[in-house]
Amino acid sequence: MNAVMRLHLAGCSRLLICLALFVSHPVLADLPSFAVVRARHTASDLLLLDRQDAPLHQIRVDEERRQLAWTPLGEISPALPQSVLAVEDRRFWRHGGVDWLSVAGAIRDRLFHGTFRGASTVTMQLAALLDPSLRAAGGRRSWGKKWAQMEAAWALEQGWSKEQILEGYLNLVTYRGELQGIQAASQSLFDKHPAGLDHAEALLLAALIRSPNARAEKTARRACALAQTLLLDIPCARIQDLAERRMDGALPPIRAQVSWAPHVARQLLDPVPPVRQSVRSSLDGPLQRFSTEVLVRQLEQLEGKNVHNGAILVVDNATGQVLAYVGNGGNHPATRHVDGVRALRQAGSTLKPFLYQLAMERRLLTPASLLEDSPLEMVTPRGSYQPQNYDRSFQGWMSVRTALASSINVPAVRTLQLVGLDPFVTRLQQLGFTHVTATGAYYGHALALGSVEVSLWQLVNAYRTLANGGLFTPLTVRLDGPSPTTTRVMSEPASFLVTDILADTSARSITFGLESPLVTPFWSAVKTGTSKQMRDNWCVGFTPRYTVGVWVGNFDGRPMQDVSGVSGAAPAWLELVTHLHPPGAEALPRSPPVPAGVTSVATRFLPPLEAPRPEWFLAGTEMAVVALGDADSRPSRILYPGDGTILALDPDIPEQHQRLFVRMEPFNARLHWRMDEHPLEPQEGWLLTQGRHRLTLLDADAQVVDTVHFTVRGSGRAGRATPQRLGTDPPVW
Repeated sequence: MNAVMRLHLAGCSRLLICLALFVSHPVLADLPSFAVVRARHTASDLLLLDRQDAPLHQIRVDEERRQLAWTPLGEISPALPQSVLAVEDRRFWRHGGVDWLSVAGAIRDRLFHGTFRGASTVTMQLAALLDPSLRAAGGRRSWGKKWAQMEAAWALEQGWSKEQILEGYLNLVTYRGELQGIQAASQSLFDKHPAGLDHAEALLLAALIRSPNARAEKTARRACALAQTLLLDIPCARIQDLAERRMDGALPPIRAQVSWAPHVARQLLDPVPPVRQSVRSSLDGPLQRFSTEVLVRQLEQLEGKNVHNGAILVVDNATGQVLAYVGNGGNHPATRHVDGVRALRQAGSTLKPFLYQLAMERRLLTPASLLEDSPLEMVTPRGSYQPQNYDRSFQGWMSVRTALASSINVPAVRTLQLVGLDPFVTRLQQLGFTHVTATGAYYGHALALGSVEVSLWQLVNAYRTLANGGLFTPLTVRLDGPSPTTTRVMSEPASFLVTDILADTSARSITFGLESPLVTPFWSAVKTGTSKQMRDNWCVGFTPRYTVGVWVGNFDGRPMQDVSGVSGAAPAWLELVTHLHPPGAEALPRSPPVPAGVTSVATRFLPPLEAPRPEWFLAGTEMAVVALGDADSRPSRILYPGDGTILALDPDIPEQHQRLFVRMEPFNARLHWRMDEHPLEPQEGWLLTQGRHRLTLLDADAQVVDTVHFTVRGSGRAGRATPQRLGTDPPVW
């Protein structure tokens, strides 16, 4: 280029500057202030806060972009602004929004070399980020749009400081793919906060701005050239290796800064409007973390017994606010999103307290009433049902207090016979078990032993209702929700009786002993439950202030191995309850006050089945003496076979061994049997014959005491059958 042409070009550049200053009286563009931009900044991730506003969980809610919290300039490594300005705007600190030397150079290259070179300053790029109308359309901006961008840059320089412009740019620019802002880029690509970026990382980020989706090797070459420009002693091999590891392939995931309550976060944050950055929950942060650690430790202890999952729920009795919600303590990738607090599982024996409460509320039983733990068989539409106890033995006569506290199964089934199936189903629905929707006949008498499916959420609130004397309100994980409606579901006096039984260490000693994880150094009421085939283990209990529930098992339904009520969930329950009531922190929990309508009477048993004791009764049901003769004065009935029983032939058993042995309850030696029209000796058994038959129990005067009908079906061998019960429900513990 000769001297004349250089003078001509210089004159053109000065003319452009004069025209710019003349035409564009710095008219302020309609751009927001720095404070407004920062206030409007919304992250693609939202925070769940605990009740003290401390971060508890981070969750992504915007799937179209990845933008995290705004990062002040002072919290960004100085290496990044240095690298970015070296690439994008070397005279940033000296110009007023438009770098006219760069503009002139761009015009020169366009006129004399036919090449395009960008002349946008950081301020001009920020203006385009703030105003979508200033962005390039179809690859390049028109001269008019370029001029509007310059005007916007002048306006920004008048309203924003240089530091604010640089801070805004670093927080809004796209670095790679969906990564917008330095916080997202730094955490995704280098798994660190922007303050920790070193020179090599800063060089790569600066090189990405002009070409966010460039291949790793191309980005590394640009970063190496930039390092030489800045006279940085960084080997290119290191930059290339870093680019290949962090920028080759899919974007690395952003590791959540806090991750203690994923299931609550999904419940509360998914529907949150994008303008909000966080939601405050009722969770207690330290208790949530402690509960998670307790569950993880307990699952580690149970790992050798095929137990891989668990859940914990801790609630405040007075408010119904959830203080700890651990939906999953396992680490298996296939189940990490399953919410064990809301999942439905068989309840086991955890429903027994509500059954006995209903029986006492209706004055059908008292805590001192005697129930018989003996073999029991009932005919159902699906066959014969024979409930069994956990150890498959029977204890004989016992009080309601002992039967409930020690979780004996047969007395619970007898209690359900007294109460009725449908009334108990209605009570469960009133307690919030919303999935109990069928009639009592659908569930059958196995309902007494927890054959229905419930969630830990529902179960804990039902026990909280018991702790509150029968008053029901919904649980909540929000602090700002409306006040819940209180409903009386159970009578307070009968609730007190059941609560007192659940707190009685001596009464539960038959099954659990005097020393177990159910025993606390202060007053507490607790119940365990194990579903059939050991698929689920529960422990739910309360003090006057808190209700705590723990479930362990397997989400895929696989049975556990040798896990009982005191070895599965109970140890975690004990650790949590003890943590909530540390010695010396406050007065330790005491038994609740005795409500009106409850009285205490010294009670003894004849014969002395249980030791004399002071016993609680509903007023008007007191018994100073409980005699077994009174309990056993009921008329005898046919216990087996039940009315409607169906027996099937078995061709593999010799005919002479296919016999039916009948039983009555209670036994009375003065009664005798008749099969159809023939006398029957029960000791010999009856040789089964195909067809429909009538079994009758007669007294000494040949008067009918009880009658049942049953059927013997054939299966290939004419005339004989074996007493093989069809459709028998498996026992539920």
